[in-house]
Amino acid sequence: MTVDVVKRTPSARRLEKSRPLVWSAIGRIALYSLLGIIAVVMVMPFVWMVLTSLKSSQDLAASPPTLLPTEWKWSNYAEAMQAAPFVTYARNSLIIAVSHTAINLVIASMAGYALARLKFRGSNLAFMAVLGALMIPTYTKIIPEFLIVRFMPLFGGNDLFGQGGTGWLDTWWALIVPGAVTPFAVFLFRQFYMDLPVELEEAARLDGVSELGIWARIMTPLIKPAFITAGLLTFVDSWNNFLWPLIVTHSDSMRVIQVGLSVFRTENGTQWAYLMAGTTLATAPMVLLFILGQKYFVRGFANAGIK
Repeated sequence: MTVDVVKRTPSARRLEKSRPLVWSAIGRIALYSLLGIIAVVMVMPFVWMVLTSLKSSQDLAASPPTLLPTEWKWSNYAEAMQAAPFVTYARNSLIIAVSHTAINLVIASMAGYALARLKFRGSNLAFMAVLGALMIPTYTKIIPEFLIVRFMPLFGGNDLFGQGGTGWLDTWWALIVPGAVTPFAVFLFRQFYMDLPVELEEAARLDGVSELGIWARIMTPLIKPAFITAGLLTFVDSWNNFLWPLIVTHSDSMRVIQVGLSVFRTENGTQWAYLMAGTTLATAPMVLLFILGQKYFVRGFANAGIK
């Protein structure tokens, strides 16, 4: 039996070694190109929103439409702010978003810690209930929550049986209490607490630290990404909430900024420049928050997904 040995030249060996590098470079270029296209698609609505907010009536009525305004009307922002009490709307949105964030972080983190670290009867059932709550569509809860708010006993002129008054309607109770704690935040905190070493809490118990102290002083400082992720998501959801404040409020003093933007849509048409100016101002705080916390935001989702 003979074996044919083919001697490869130095140039052939270099070509063979460089082939994987070429394919790796092509794959990287294709990946960056795809990510670049996705980024452009994601950014374009925001660019269109800002450019539209700076257009004049003539630019908005132009056919075919133009991307850039021929006249940059920065005054659209001042005129939009004068069309409605947006300062009051923004204050209300800020109060609701901060309240929801604070309540959610405290209660959801305590619930997540209990589900992850404490042994008690029914803990698995409670966790399954949290997972089940995650799967309930938001809009299916609107009517039950509205009836609870409307017939809340001993509030808004209601008697003990919830009759005779308006309950929590058009009050801060209706805007803050429903939806203050989210099952997703409980699930997120549980996943983070489960990853912490048991030795920490055992050492703390031997030192006589209470369970509340272990949660507050030992375990919670170690999961800052979870707090930033849950805080960002809660704040953004509360700030952008439109349907629930629209249903449970009717006075201008209780309206939020997302509902206030509807003043630019009338039966005669939509004032697109003012609407986009108001939307840009309402979106700016959320974009700034995401930029400041994006590192912890991505880390929080990554850690929650691998448990």
